Amino acid sequence: MIPNTLTIAGVDPSGGAGVLADVKAMSALGAYGMAVIAALTAQNTQAVTGISPVPADFVAAQIDTLFADVRVDAVKIGMLGQESVTLAVADRLAHWRPAHIVLDPVMVAKSGDHLLEKRAVSALREGLLPLAEIITPNLPEAGVLLGSTPADNLKDMRRMAERLRRLLSDDEDRWVFLKGGHLPGNDTIDILHNGDRLIEIPGRRIETRNTHGTGCTLSAALAALLPRAADVPEAAHRAKDYLVRAIASADALSVGSGHGPVQHFHAWWPHERAGHSARGTVPGL
Repeated sequence: MIPNTLTIAGVDPSGGAGVLADVKAMSALGAYGMAVIAALTAQNTQAVTGISPVPADFVAAQIDTLFADVRVDAVKIGMLGQESVTLAVADRLAHWRPAHIVLDPVMVAKSGDHLLEKRAVSALREGLLPLAEIITPNLPEAGVLLGSTPADNLKDMRRMAERLRRLLSDDEDRWVFLKGGHLPGNDTIDILHNGDRLIEIPGRRIETRNTHGTGCTLSAALAALLPRAADVPEAAHRAKDYLVRAIASADALSVGSGHGPVQHFHAWWPHERAGHSARGTVPGL
């Protein structure tokens, strides 16, 4: 059965991040992608020049209307922007209880622009983290969630993953996917942890400017893969492999003059692949 997967996030008009990138990733991985719009942005590959919130009650109405009619197998949560929207999403997902929830705690764009109100962090931590099956923070986002400085080495990253796991539900099948793209050096490691198992996923840095939306793409890939995977580690490894190949093929695209998008359809447009190795990861993921 083809899974129906939903992204609840903001709109990036350039298509590199947000719901447009999410639906591309879901589609490329064989899922039927749907979207609830949580925020609007004026954005390109260089900067976010404006954010227009969507009223929280309308976000809730989108969720309720969709779930009332469509079987939703997995949900990915991305940019929510406001505290009121964050609380509304948490309330409605607690009501509908989809089988899989992937939370990407989007706080800052690749350009450095802030995408989440400071007061919304508590709402995200208290309302959404307990609902998530897996969260996918990068190191700066993990630092914000924990109220600490980001890890800058693997030892501290392991400790950070353990602390993040304690913020989730006590259910043993709840996972942290802590992304290590901000670590120094060319060898980068992601950590997958459920409180019992700590799995290190190695990678090599890929030299490219086209890294816009990598976090969105990874979390959307997880949502697409979880309904058909044997377990979370299998879905995580497959999602990471998909993203690495999308980054390795990104230079075939020519979108903007800043941080361009990854190539979501690298498997479908093989003649457009760039000459990079498909083994690695990306700065800042």
